[in-house]
Amino acid sequence: MLREAWRKFIAPIDGPLMGLVGLLLLVALLSMASASPARMGTQLAHVALALVVMRIVAQIPPQRLMALAPPLYVFGVLLLVGVALFGDISKGARRWLDLGFIRVQPSELMKIAMPLMLAWYFQKHEAMLRLKDYAIATIILLIPVALIVRQPDLGTSILVFAAGFYVIFLAGLPWKVLIGLGAAAAAAAPFAWNMLHDYQRQRILMLLDPEKDPLGKGFHIIQSTIAIGSGGILGKGWGQGTQAQLEFIPERHTDFIFAVYAEELGLLGNLALIVLYAFLIGRGLSIAVNAANLFARLVAGAITLIFFTYAFVNIGMVSGILPVVGVPLPFVSYGGTALVTLMLGVGILMSIHKNRMLVQK
Repeated sequence: MLREAWRKFIAPIDGPLMGLVGLLLLVALLSMASASPARMGTQLAHVALALVVMRIVAQIPPQRLMALAPPLYVFGVLLLVGVALFGDISKGARRWLDLGFIRVQPSELMKIAMPLMLAWYFQKHEAMLRLKDYAIATIILLIPVALIVRQPDLGTSILVFAAGFYVIFLAGLPWKVLIGLGAAAAAAAPFAWNMLHDYQRQRILMLLDPEKDPLGKGFHIIQSTIAIGSGGILGKGWGQGTQAQLEFIPERHTDFIFAVYAEELGLLGNLALIVLYAFLIGRGLSIAVNAANLFARLVAGAITLIFFTYAFVNIGMVSGILPVVGVPLPFVSYGGTALVTLMLGVGILMSIHKNRMLVQK
């Protein structure tokens, strides 16, 4: 009986995907134990909750997820409107909504709701996709992105936009249109620059010359690159990173935890982490290719590419090749909301893999 119960429990779980995520969570806990031991208990609770969410979502069939896509999207947009009207202001940004019994950040929900909604739309119009459909999909995408940009939250808005863009691209967006949009975006760059908040422009300028303000706005980049470089090939050893232990690295348990990891485990540790991400992305794309229908393929592909975007943007900004935009290192950075969102995505991938042989209409 116990064996049968165990088999039923693990049935929705994809072994290779779970193994890769498990290794990343192990890296997270080891890095957290070095960067911020006081937060270990809280992070363990976050991991436990995220695993429960993953297991629950993994057993929801893709056709049910498809049915939930429109109401989930509408609910997320309404929450974002609620944030704009009634949200709590913290550090100059209005990103949180206090519901009385819980405080939520609706923009995190859109990282999953967005690809689900756009995949639902393209599935419904699969028989004859026209340019009009891509235009409507773009409007569906830009509504929540605009609300998130207004908060302001540049990092999350980039991730939500990327999640939607990947679906539109994978749905067959013509290359001519894509090139035209790229040219239009380049032409609009000067206007976009003027629309950025001052602190956002300063982050970009600090990327070009962090030494201009080494004790102020350039401090994050300077200290993180020192930590990465001082790790050398083999690193200084777990818990022995001077930049981290002497608290030179700001936000060392969240956005800049990669700097802690790189200083202590060096180049070889960095390569091992990148290989883990590469295998994770490869597994996700494999699930997408073998999915049962267009909806499942688009959702699996978009979620997988979001994992790539998280890792690329975070490692890029900590290494000083991208502006600091507040994107965590996936599965590794401290935090409950982002981890639960990521594990929800993993659960969706497992559901799609489990139901890959079903013929759905």
